[in-house]
Amino acid sequence: MSLSLALILAFLLDLLLGDPPWLPHPVRAIAWVATGGERLWRRLLPWPGLAGALTVFTVLAVTFLVTWGLLRLAALVHPAAGNLMTVYLLYSSLAARDLARHSRRVYQALAAGDLGLARRRLAMIVGRDTEGLDEAGVCRAAVESVAENIVDGVTAPLFWALLGGPVAALLYKAVNTMDSLFGYRNERYREFGLVPARLDDLANYLPARLTALLVVASAGLPGYSPTNALRVWRRDRRRHASPNSGQSEAAVAGALGIQLGGPARYFGRLEDKPCLGDPRTLISRGHILAANRLMFASSALLLALGLLGRRLAGL
Repeated sequence: MSLSLALILAFLLDLLLGDPPWLPHPVRAIAWVATGGERLWRRLLPWPGLAGALTVFTVLAVTFLVTWGLLRLAALVHPAAGNLMTVYLLYSSLAARDLARHSRRVYQALAAGDLGLARRRLAMIVGRDTEGLDEAGVCRAAVESVAENIVDGVTAPLFWALLGGPVAALLYKAVNTMDSLFGYRNERYREFGLVPARLDDLANYLPARLTALLVVASAGLPGYSPTNALRVWRRDRRRHASPNSGQSEAAVAGALGIQLGGPARYFGRLEDKPCLGDPRTLISRGHILAANRLMFASSALLLALGLLGRRLAGL
C-alpha cells in the first residue's frame, strides 16, 4: 500500500471514528513515557534544564524505536498487517473529529441554555479559568481552542506524515505531547520545559504558517471571507505571545469577521492578551460550528495538495 492511500484511509478513519476510549492510543503511551522520563532525570540530575533535554531525547528515541519496530514487525508477519499498522499509526496521529466533538459539546450546552454546563465542558479543552465567563466569553474561548488546535491536532501531524510517514507523524506527536505536559512558564517547568517548548515551536513553524494560508484559501468553501482572512492574518499574526498560535487564530478570526483574544484569567491571574481580528460580528455560539467547518476544509485541502505534491514528485 502506498503512503498516499494510507493517508487517505487514516484521514477518513479519523473523521468516522475519532479517538474511541477503548482503542489503545500512542499519544497516551508517549505521555506515560514522558512523565516517567521526567521522574527519572529529575531524580538523577540537579539541573532542571538538562533533565528536561534528556527527557526529550528519551521520549523521541523511544517513540522512534517503537514506531519503527511496530511497522517492521507487522510487515514481517504479513504485508497486509504492515499496511494496517501504517494506517492505524497515521490515524492515531490525527484528531479532527475529537476536536470538533469537544467544541460541539460546548455549543450544544449553550444551545440548551445551560451556561454552567458549557463552562464545565469548555474547561476540558482550554487552560483558562472558565467559571466567570459569560456566553460570549465561552464562545470566544471555544473558537480560539479550535483555531489553535487545527495545527496541533490535524494539519501539523498531517504535514509531517506527508513528508515522513507514520514515524515522522508520531515523532511530531511526541514533541507536541511534551510541550503540553512541560511547556509551562511556572516554577516547576520554567527551566525543565524550555527544550520541549522550543522544539514544539520549531516543529510547528512551517505547519502553522501553511495552515493559516490554507484557512485563507478554504474560507470561501463554507461561505466565509478569504479576503478578510488574508487581511487580518497579515496584520495580526504576530500579536500572539506564541510564534505559531497567532497564525491560524488570526486567519480564523478574519474569515469569520470576529475578534479573538483579549483579557483572560489563568489560575486566578488576569492576562491581557492582544486582540486578533475585528468585531464586525458579535461572537456567538454559531461561530464554534463555523470554526469547525474551517478546520475540516483547511485540513482536507492540505491532504489534497499534499497528495498532489507527492504524485508530482513521483512518490
